[in-house]
Amino acid sequence: MDGRQKDKPIMQTSRPTPYSLLVTHFARLLIPLLLLSACTLPTIPATMTATPVVDPFEQNQQLGRGINLGNTLEAPREGEWGLTIRDEYFPIIAKAGFDSVRIPIRWNAHAQMEPPYTIDSSFFARVDHVVAKALDAGLLVVINIHHYEEIMIDPPAHRERMLALWDQIASHYQDAPPEVIFEVLNEPNNRLTAGHWNELLAAAIEVIRVTNPTRNVMVGPANWYNVNWLADLELPEDEHIIVSVHYYDPFRFTHQGAEWVPGSDPWLGSTWTGEGGQTEAVERDLSLAASWGERNNRPINLGEFGAYSKADMASRVLWTHHVARTAEELGMSWAYWEFASGFGAYDPVAKQWRAELLGALIPE
Repeated sequence: MDGRQKDKPIMQTSRPTPYSLLVTHFARLLIPLLLLSACTLPTIPATMTATPVVDPFEQNQQLGRGINLGNTLEAPREGEWGLTIRDEYFPIIAKAGFDSVRIPIRWNAHAQMEPPYTIDSSFFARVDHVVAKALDAGLLVVINIHHYEEIMIDPPAHRERMLALWDQIASHYQDAPPEVIFEVLNEPNNRLTAGHWNELLAAAIEVIRVTNPTRNVMVGPANWYNVNWLADLELPEDEHIIVSVHYYDPFRFTHQGAEWVPGSDPWLGSTWTGEGGQTEAVERDLSLAASWGERNNRPINLGEFGAYSKADMASRVLWTHHVARTAEELGMSWAYWEFASGFGAYDPVAKQWRAELLGALIPE
C-alpha cells in the first residue's frame, strides 16, 4: 500500500444507522493503522521500482554484450578467491561498452541447512547493494544460484532447499525492475541429470512465478550448459524464458594449466590460430544452439566463454573475438567469463583493461 493514498470520506445524506456508525468508527480506527504499517515497510530504492514487462527476445538483445563478475559472490565468502566487488567496477564496465553483468551468487553458503532454509539478511543486503550499483550504471543484471555443489551430488536431498532459496530470492526481488533477470541454477551436472534437472527447473520456475509472474528467467541444459545437451532440455509452457549455453571449446586450449582441472598441465602451450578447421568448429557448435532456439522459439544467450590466462594472449584474443562475433551474427547475447580474475579482461591491480582482450570483446 502507498502511504500517500487517502480513503474517500464517507458521504451521508440521511441520519446514520447504528451499523453505519460502527463501520465509520471502525474505518477511523483502521486507516491510521494501515498508514502506519505502510510507512514502516522497507523502503525500495528508486532503482528497484517495477517497470513494464519486457519480451524475452527483446530483453535478450538488451543483454547484448555482458561480462561475468566471477570469483566474487560465488566464493564461499566474498574475497576468499581474491576479488571483492567494488562500486567503481560498474561505471568502468558500462563505460567500456558492456550492456549487462552476470553476477554468480553462492546463496547456499549463506542459508540455513534445515527448514525454513533462511538466507542470511546481511548477505541479502550485500547482494541488494551490488544489484543497485549495477542498475545505477545502466547495466542489466543476471543473478543466479551458483556453485550449489551439494545438489549436483544428491539432487533429491537438496530439492526442497533449492526451492526454498528461490522462494526467498524471488519474493525479495519481486519489486525489482525487469532489468534484473533470474537464472535458476548454473551448470547442472553430475547426478543432476537431464531428467532430474527438467523436473527441478520446472518446479523452481513455478515457485518464482508466484511472486514474479512475468519476469524473464534464464535456464540452460544439463551437463554444464553444453550446447549438445539442448535436445534433452524440457521447458515448461512459459513465455518468459531465455535459454543460456556456455562455451569453452576446445577445452584443452581454454583450460590449459587450470589449477582446478586435473591433468591440465600437459595442455600448456596449446594455441588457437583459427586455422585447420578451428573457426568452423566454433561456428558449427554455436549454430547448434541458434538452430535449437529457432525451432523452439526461444532466445539464446551465451552466458559464459573465455580462455584462461595461462594460454598465450594472441590465441586468447583470436578465440575470444571469433566466439563473440559468431554469437552476435547468430543473434545471441553474450557474457564473457570473466571480469578480473584468472580469465579477466580487467586488471584490478593496475586498474585498467587488458586492451587486447577488451578489443576482442568490444571492437572500436
